[in-house]
Amino acid sequence: MQSKKNITVLSLEQALALPFATQRMVQQGWRVIRVESPAEAGGGNAGDPNRYIGEDLGYHDLHSYYIAPNIGKEAITINLKKKEGQELLLKIIKEQQVDVFMCNTLPKGYKQLGIDFETLQKANPELIWCGISAMGPEYPDRAGYDPALQALMGYTYLTGESDGKPVPCGIPIIDLKAGDEAFTQVLLAMLEKNNTRRGKEIHISMAQCAASWLITALPQLEFVKNDNELFTRSGNEHRSFIPCNVYPVKDGFVYLAIGNDSQWAKFNALKGFETLHRPERKTNQGRMSDKENIYKEIGEHAKQFTAKEFVDLCLSINLSASPVNTIKEVASLEFISKKMLKTKLPDGKTVSLFPPAVETEFLKKNGYFLTLAPRLGEQNEQITSEL
Repeated sequence: MQSKKNITVLSLEQALALPFATQRMVQQGWRVIRVESPAEAGGGNAGDPNRYIGEDLGYHDLHSYYIAPNIGKEAITINLKKKEGQELLLKIIKEQQVDVFMCNTLPKGYKQLGIDFETLQKANPELIWCGISAMGPEYPDRAGYDPALQALMGYTYLTGESDGKPVPCGIPIIDLKAGDEAFTQVLLAMLEKNNTRRGKEIHISMAQCAASWLITALPQLEFVKNDNELFTRSGNEHRSFIPCNVYPVKDGFVYLAIGNDSQWAKFNALKGFETLHRPERKTNQGRMSDKENIYKEIGEHAKQFTAKEFVDLCLSINLSASPVNTIKEVASLEFISKKMLKTKLPDGKTVSLFPPAVETEFLKKNGYFLTLAPRLGEQNEQITSEL
């Protein structure tokens, strides 16, 4: 058991956006208790649907996709459709002195389930309440899944080859952005509470979070002369800085990002690359006008190198260049591998999962090891005994 000096979070969570937010809280050393629905008559999968996605680890409610965002947490089941369940929730908040309550259910169900801010604040007037939803309480019955929201918010339109189909990002970026924002806003509310001694109600709209990241795209509507100049899919190239693109080498691909005129001058001063120099290419605007030829010429040079040779050459003059790594290769990078969060599977095997965004004293003290993601209702008896 953790002492009360630690923050306690009660989270009615499922899927990824909110579990990612509370995973960041776990990494601070906070106590996070997941709340899920129990099994009902008639069978079916209970609790978080993500429990049943990915590789089977020998337990029906513990599959691989669920594990990483939920290591270090506890889990209880409460039937919030019943009055007794809602009363139990209030009792836990009051007696466990819960600091933060979070949820990512449809807003239309807040009052129905007895989890709205007004109701829960009765158990703790200083409670910080945070809900994540697709578009906020103004759209109470709007469901939100990352791929569909990427399409809605223009991410899919902006991603892919210019002559190809629109595609979503390779990771659930809107889920993760919303989770990070929920974590941030809860921290800010805690700072406010130091002065006000009052709780706070926070609503996180996944769609609005996504729109906030369109900071290089939406403003173009005010500055371009016609729609043909607006951002669209541009493959691997940067829309504004030339040359930023991917190039084939002997053993794969490399990405070279040149962000200003002085970097360009250093690059085409390299031995063997002098043919890239043209007076009209001295400025970024000039290179923009001749970008297709520039990409082709750099590609001809790059294919004479291995990825390591090309990257090392660019790094020697402080240019930003990288191999296009597989996920397996990313995991083997020294600065990543030595900071991976670890847990122990039911068969006793210790596995490395992912690194934290920022090292915390709690993680350092615990050797980057967190307990396995909890099974459905695993801490039911423990939490009940603490009341």
